Amino acid sequence: MILRERIGQNIQNLRHSRNLSQEELSLIAEVDRSYISKIELARNSASADKLEQIAHALGVDPQELLDPRGKP
Repeated sequence: MILRERIGQNIQNLRHSRNLSQEELSLIAEVDRSYISKIELARNSASADKLEQIAHALGVDPQELLDPRGKP
């Protein structure tokens, strides 16, 4: 799995675990909803700044977006 796919899956899993829609996450993170969608689908690579915004909106350390799934 390429890193872009891992990040997208981690964002999607974290978002679902918090019962957030893409729209809700985008409002909290202050990024466009379509951008969230493209990241989750691994169609876009996110900058470090945007990943940090998304991670903070999800209440996690940015490193959690990079970690393999299932890793505590």
